Amino acid sequence: MSDNGGMTDLERILSVWRELEAAGADYVIATVVAVQGPSYRKPGALMLLTADGCRVGTVSGGCLEAQVTSRAWWLTADGPTVQRYSTAEDDGDRPYGSGCGGVIFLLLERRATARPLLTALQQAFERRVPLAVSTVLDGEQRCRRAFAGLEKKSLETVPIQEAPEPIGTDPLQELAEQSLAGRASIEREIGTGENAARAWADYRPARHGLAIFGAGDDAQPLLRQAKELGWFVSVADGRTHLANRARFPQADALNILPINDLPGIALAGLQPEDAAIVMTHSFEQDSKILACLLAIANPPAYIGVLGPQRRTRELLGEAARLLNLPARAIAGQTERWLADLYAPTGLDLGAESPETIAFSILAEIQKFHASATALPLREVRAAQVTIAE
Repeated sequence: MSDNGGMTDLERILSVWRELEAAGADYVIATVVAVQGPSYRKPGALMLLTADGCRVGTVSGGCLEAQVTSRAWWLTADGPTVQRYSTAEDDGDRPYGSGCGGVIFLLLERRATARPLLTALQQAFERRVPLAVSTVLDGEQRCRRAFAGLEKKSLETVPIQEAPEPIGTDPLQELAEQSLAGRASIEREIGTGENAARAWADYRPARHGLAIFGAGDDAQPLLRQAKELGWFVSVADGRTHLANRARFPQADALNILPINDLPGIALAGLQPEDAAIVMTHSFEQDSKILACLLAIANPPAYIGVLGPQRRTRELLGEAARLLNLPARAIAGQTERWLADLYAPTGLDLGAESPETIAFSILAEIQKFHASATALPLREVRAAQVTIAE
């Protein structure tokens, strides 16, 4: 197998899966489909197992992987199965625990039914689009799936398991589309009577994107850390001696900015859900980049500016002039823009080095995407316990 260091679980799984598919080899996919109580991994977590004992990905904090691996092949000998595992030390039914105290339900399946799932996951990852996958968890049609989020043409390349033609609208497809529209995973019973079965729609948001405007030395740890998170990262700068593959080999895209052509700066493959960080350390470049970011119809959801707020206010004033705003409107517009920006970018983590500054920036972007509080977990958990009581 290839060396998969520096990747996320999903990237490692997809990398090994492509090798297995090329060789026509069988494999087992374990998917967390439900949890009860505390659990390190949440529904949607994947683990891939090969016939020669290779294990990629995790479904717990390390307490269940060996047990799942030792039994997965014979458990799936007759087809997909959902198994219950406990992480509680005193659970006599599944004494595999480490004391976490939760119960995890795993869907175990082999290549025949897992291949459509992994094909869709790869396409969604590459295209950076959200995906919803609905799966039948029990009954005769266990592991029949429906997908929402990929274009129809793309879905035609996803191998679909043979299943009886549904009468009227397919409730499994409806479930996937509802999950995509609501941006949330859903579990419900579909069908009636003897045909009733549990189905679970797994919603997976689009791969995060980060546009780094600036190719200085401090952009390098920002790129490396964002890639560790599995994000799509582009680097752009007007200076060719800085923005090059020798300095940024991991960048998904590398753009040389046409500084004298304002509209061209915005053509860096940005999507509305992306984050952008302005950090060229050049007043001329930063002001022109900000002018473009603020002028496009669908600017990135998060725009961060490195440096003190005083400098950002000056940059915005210059950006307003570049956009030909009336002189009397510049001050007011500058303050409105400043209220919408993350400037200075990053959380207050006492960061001083390029690495810790990059960490603080990514922490704030993660907080933004997750709509999280960034409070210490002990305070969040204590508040939750108080509310429950």
